[in-house]
Amino acid sequence: MKVEQIYTGCLAQGAYYIVSENEAAIIDPLRETKPYIDRLEKDNVKLKYIFETHFHADFVSGHLDLSQKTGAPIVYGPTAEPDFEAVIAEDNQIFEIGKVKIKVLHTPGHTLESSTYLLIDEDGKETAIFSGDTLFLGDVGRPDLAQQAAHMTQQELAGLLYESLQNKIMPLPDEITVYPAHGAGSACGKNMQKETVDTLGNQKKTNYALNQPNKESFVKEVLDGLAAPPKYFGMNVAMNKGGYTNFDEVLAKGNTAVSIEDFENLAEQSGALILDTRGADEFSKGYIPNSINIGLKGDFAPWVGTMIVDVAQPILLVADAGTEEEVITRLSRVGFDHVIGFLKGGFESWKTAGKETDKVNRISAEDFAAQYKPHSKVIDVRKESEYAAEHVNEAFQKPLANINEWIGDLDANEHFFVHCAGGYRSMIAASILNSRGIRNFSEVEGGFKKIKETAVPTSDFMCQTKI
Repeated sequence: MKVEQIYTGCLAQGAYYIVSENEAAIIDPLRETKPYIDRLEKDNVKLKYIFETHFHADFVSGHLDLSQKTGAPIVYGPTAEPDFEAVIAEDNQIFEIGKVKIKVLHTPGHTLESSTYLLIDEDGKETAIFSGDTLFLGDVGRPDLAQQAAHMTQQELAGLLYESLQNKIMPLPDEITVYPAHGAGSACGKNMQKETVDTLGNQKKTNYALNQPNKESFVKEVLDGLAAPPKYFGMNVAMNKGGYTNFDEVLAKGNTAVSIEDFENLAEQSGALILDTRGADEFSKGYIPNSINIGLKGDFAPWVGTMIVDVAQPILLVADAGTEEEVITRLSRVGFDHVIGFLKGGFESWKTAGKETDKVNRISAEDFAAQYKPHSKVIDVRKESEYAAEHVNEAFQKPLANINEWIGDLDANEHFFVHCAGGYRSMIAASILNSRGIRNFSEVEGGFKKIKETAVPTSDFMCQTKI
């Protein structure tokens, strides 16, 4: 028997590859199937089952394409109602892969169909659980995403999750390995550890959610401090449940070089968003007007989902040469399938052709320190928890994810500084501000990390909510 975790850091997502004898199973695969197909061929094994722990919200699974290419059936837990052919398992149903077994444990709470898969080895020993979004390391799945579909309150779903954990997970042996669907950085939980594998016994000791004295306390603690889920989550659920365009078609359509003339025409005729995936420093020096910058070298796909939201939005790319296929792949993982091409020759070709360009007023942390005065307006686009730990004195805490809610409160005539932790998120904000006609600001290179090294005063938590 072999179990392999295939972890994708930019999504904080874990897929799993299980082999016994000449048969394999894959749990929660990513959208692109070629790596899995290649692995199956290399190992000379047949894919027998594709297990889905639930209808994912934060990424689009590769279950449909993988099933079509291999003939392996898709398996969901009880109550799942996908719009395509699948095996809807019963609670405690057993599936055999070679000499090992996978037992379905229905663990509703995160969603109603959420299930945990218990791995039983060749000797009949309970070895591991693939816990999906039911149990994370250090946390449990948020119970507020499925309220509308379940016709339940988040409190009721949290109570259901408590029962699932107490009745299905906690009685299992301490030595069992826990393989969760997500790790730190995922928006599917709030308190996940950086590790991606642990024992159940250690989680019983260290996971706050597993150490509550009763259901009422569990519900209160699990719901406390939950940030609003990204708005693209519901669209990803719909794609996972209802189906989507074959990834090969998405890649072929998007991975098309477009001339400058055609790029301009497409942008005007299709209403496409121009997405520039270069690094923040390069973008700041020059870009196509009205482009939005979300750098590929960062938490690219989640921020695309958070900022663009609508998965049906047509997108034109400006990317570093050779990265176009990776960009399209990572966009498709969160459901953005409507890339209609990329600018041939990238931004340099646009600049060389003498086309209009724009730039961001980016300054160093040292310049910020020199220009900063008491009562200077500073907008901190980090998360509330980051701001709470430490921030520039009198800075306003305005999370990037909520920019559409606070951008209208800005006085376009009053200068302000904008920063995040290291410059990635503040450049996203800067590109959006510029595109909305707000230009009287300075974006701080290196963010709070560099600001702390200067003489600018910082404070402990002092929430600033008004601009």
